[in-house]
Amino acid sequence: MEFTRINPLTGEIASSAVAMQASDMPAIAARAAAAFPEWAAQGPNARRAVLMKAASALEAKKDAFVEAMMGETGSTAGWAMFNLGLAASMVREAAALTTQIAGEVIPSDKPGCLAMALKEPVGVLLGIAPWNAPIILGVRAIAVPLACGNAVILKASENCPRTHALIIEAFAEAGFPDGVVNVVTNAPEDAAEVVGALIDAPQVKRINFTGSTAVGRIIAKRAAEHLKPCLLELGGKAPLIVLEDADLDEALKAAAFGAFMNQGQICMSTERIIVVDAVADAFAAKFAAKATSMPVGDPRDGKTPLGAVIDQKTVTHVNALIDDAVAKGAKVIAGVKGESVLMPATVVDGVTEAMNLYRDESFGPVVAMIRARDAEHAVELANDTQYGLSAAVFTKDIAKGLTIARRIQSGICHVNGPTVHDEAQMPFGGVGASGYGRFGGKQGIDSFTETRWITVETQPGHFPI
Repeated sequence: MEFTRINPLTGEIASSAVAMQASDMPAIAARAAAAFPEWAAQGPNARRAVLMKAASALEAKKDAFVEAMMGETGSTAGWAMFNLGLAASMVREAAALTTQIAGEVIPSDKPGCLAMALKEPVGVLLGIAPWNAPIILGVRAIAVPLACGNAVILKASENCPRTHALIIEAFAEAGFPDGVVNVVTNAPEDAAEVVGALIDAPQVKRINFTGSTAVGRIIAKRAAEHLKPCLLELGGKAPLIVLEDADLDEALKAAAFGAFMNQGQICMSTERIIVVDAVADAFAAKFAAKATSMPVGDPRDGKTPLGAVIDQKTVTHVNALIDDAVAKGAKVIAGVKGESVLMPATVVDGVTEAMNLYRDESFGPVVAMIRARDAEHAVELANDTQYGLSAAVFTKDIAKGLTIARRIQSGICHVNGPTVHDEAQMPFGGVGASGYGRFGGKQGIDSFTETRWITVETQPGHFPI
C-alpha cells in the first residue's frame, strides 16, 4: 500500500511512498536493535570513514534532492542547495566527532579506586524530522547518533517522503551495516499510530523530534510513560531587536533574510521585528521597500527569492493573522494577503499584544513590526512569548548588544546577525515552548550517549562489616 504527496503548487503527484502501518514498527525496531552491536563495536575511525562516504553520497544526489524538494514542498532550487550543503557539513562534523566521544577519570576518595565516566552508545534512536528544511533536519536526526555508535530509525515527514528517502539511500551507499540505518514512511492519517508504536517499542531508547510545539508535547508525554529521554526542537517566535544606534541597512538585510527565507517556514524565522521608537519610522520605510522588492513566483522557474508555502492551510492561517491584526489597528505596509500558495512578502506595522500575530507562530511570509519605547522595553517585548529558540539584536555598541543578548530568554541569540543561522558544530536548541536538549557538535554527543560511572579497584578492600 502506498500514499502520494501532492505538489502544493501544481496539484500534481510529486512522489509516492510505502504507507507503513503501526503493526510494521516492532519488526523495524527489532531489526535496528539486532544491527546495533556490530556498529557500536566498530572503532571511531571506522565509523568516521563510513560517515565521510555518506556525506559524499549525499552530494552526489544533488539533482535528485533539488527535484524532490521543489516537487514535494514548493522550495526554490537555492533553498534545496543550501539544505544539501549544510546537511553534508553536518555529516562531516559528525564524522569528526567519532574520536571526541571522550570520558574522564575522576579522582576518588577511596584508596586504590580508579573511577571513570564513560560515554557509551545508547542503542536504537528514533529521529522524527519535518518537511521545512528536510535534508538538514533529516540528516541532523541521525548523523551524530550514528557517530556515537547508535542504530537509527528516521521517521520521514509525510510531506516529503522522497526527499527523506534519498537521505537513507545515500547512507546505504556509504556502507553502513544492514539494519543500522532505517526509514519509516507513512500516510498522514496513520502518523499518530505509527509514531506511537515507535515510541512504545522497547528497543527504541531515545527520541529526537523537530516540529511543532503541539506535536512535541504529545511525543514528550508518550515517551515519559516509558521514561525515555527526548530531544525536542519545536516552534519559535524569534524577535529581532533594532536599537536606535543600529546600522539600519545591516538590520534591514538581516530582517528580510530572517523573515522571508524559505517563505518564513524556518523554526528560526524572524517573526517579530522590535524597533525602538527613535528609528521606527525610518526602519519601517526602508523595510517596506525591501519587502516589496522581493517577488514571489514559481520555484521551478528559479527567478524569484520566494517560492510556494507548503499548503493552503498555511495561506488560510497567515491571512487570518493579518485580518486580525488589521481589525485591531495594525497597518500592512508591504505585501497583501495571499490568494494561493504563492504568498507575497508581507509586513504588518503597529502590532500590539492584543493581536494574534503578536503571539502566534505564523510559519509563513509575514512579519510583525512592534514598536518599543527604548532598549529596556524592547527586551521586555522580546521575552513576552512562550517560545525561546532564536533571537537577534542590532546595535553598534557591542557591549550593550552582548548584555541584551544575555537577557533575552532564548537558546540562541545573535548580535548584529540574523535570527536564521545554523552551523553543524554549534549547540542548537531552545527553551520554553521551543523545547529542550541540544543538537550540534559536542552537545550532540551528550544528547546521544549514555554516561556511565565505572570503577576498577586496585587495592584490597576494607569494609566496616
